[in-house]
Amino acid sequence: MTTISKGANTSLPGGVGRVLVQLGWSGGIDLDASALLLTASGKVRNDADFVFYNQPRSAEGSVTHQGKVGTRDSLQIDLAALPAEIETVAIAASTDGTAIGQATGLHLLVSDPGGAELVRFDITDASSETAFVFGELYRRQGAWKFRAVGQGWTSGLAGLATDYGISVDDEPAPAAAAAAPSPSMAPPSGAPMSSAPPPAGPPVTSAPPPSAGAINMNKAVRLDKQLAGQPPQMVNLVKKAGISLEKKGLSEHRARVALCLDISGSMHQLYKSGKVQALCERVLGMAVQFDDDGACDVFTFGTGGYDEGPLDLRNYQGWVQQLLGRRQLEGGTNYNHAMQAVRRHYFPDGGGGQRNSPRPDKLPVYVMFVTDGQTTDQHGTKQQVEWSSYEPLFWQFMAIGQSSRNVTASGAPPMKKKKGGFGARLASMLTGDFQFLEELDDMPGRYIDNADFFSVADPADIGDDQLYDLMMNEYPGWLQQARSKGLLPG
Repeated sequence: MTTISKGANTSLPGGVGRVLVQLGWSGGIDLDASALLLTASGKVRNDADFVFYNQPRSAEGSVTHQGKVGTRDSLQIDLAALPAEIETVAIAASTDGTAIGQATGLHLLVSDPGGAELVRFDITDASSETAFVFGELYRRQGAWKFRAVGQGWTSGLAGLATDYGISVDDEPAPAAAAAAPSPSMAPPSGAPMSSAPPPAGPPVTSAPPPSAGAINMNKAVRLDKQLAGQPPQMVNLVKKAGISLEKKGLSEHRARVALCLDISGSMHQLYKSGKVQALCERVLGMAVQFDDDGACDVFTFGTGGYDEGPLDLRNYQGWVQQLLGRRQLEGGTNYNHAMQAVRRHYFPDGGGGQRNSPRPDKLPVYVMFVTDGQTTDQHGTKQQVEWSSYEPLFWQFMAIGQSSRNVTASGAPPMKKKKGGFGARLASMLTGDFQFLEELDDMPGRYIDNADFFSVADPADIGDDQLYDLMMNEYPGWLQQARSKGLLPG
């Protein structure tokens, strides 16, 4: 293995077509590795040339984000499969706003497919930067070399993105002005501290004008700003939600998000144990990905239905405790009142009442509806589902208890539906089976299928990744229907 210092470069062994690049640290902060595929101009070609946790694969698959394990984040790069016009792969990282200099044991390793370490670069002089280019794999006369760069931006992801040719429309002037690296570091356009050819990295003195091929990094920059200073747990939830959306092709999708919470008395233990608070935070992780304002509108229902206002990154900590301080658990469960409140909130022209013709809008509404009991007004609930099928609104029902569609952490298939006469149906009710919600999922007479349903015995039993995948089970298909039926722009 070759150990090199900042500014130095070394050749990779001949015949190495694929490498694993690992960014590691021993503690202090959390980092997210990324890669930028650069042409001879030192710029990306399009959005597929930026690979990170929210877009884990380049267009042709030559660069993939392998994911984080503890204090190590990895990228796999198939050098032989890189497009001919790509001359450099810059290895970068960003934080949630914490200075990279707070990381201990920060280093970069380049290994071959067999795990043999080829190059190691220890980073010892990082300071206030929140985005950093650690090194570059670059092509010279048909061979691949590695250069230790070690230069960064105090302006975070926005500064890094702008300098590599990515169009950032969100507050462009401050991002450009702050893009210069810290005084202790040479600018990326400066010559490396060796006899090697100058790096292909771009200058940082000013932001390049957006070109026709420039990409829009507004969402990535928005998330970078919104998550600055957030606890690692919330940052990880947002990232996991993003990965689930990327798998469904929805990484750039926008939607308004609502959460309907059951406040009937039977939910007491779930509230007391902190499981409802944890669920709220998990849904908020998806809302931050979906909605530019990073907020989730919350509605509660017991015997009545109530608009509780937004849940966001500023107020989510201790939110359930505050809710219970102003709202007592109630002695009944009526879905209808909450559903009417949701529809009235987003589509006030209909008042939450009957609708039998399409009502289009620019943005969809995704509703996470959580309950542990049956509604006392099945007829009214069916009407709400039917009427809302003419609106760009999707209901994701999640039941807490036992049903024929229970999911488990192991991913085991759901139980089969119970069959039989009145005795079997009575037994089903006594064991908490949510047969009515299953019927809503498959209910005929709607403009489009606008609901999905799953159940869990305990929300703490399933992981974040599994929950987000379940939340996205039928939503992408509904989006296609909503567009084809004119409820959303095509």
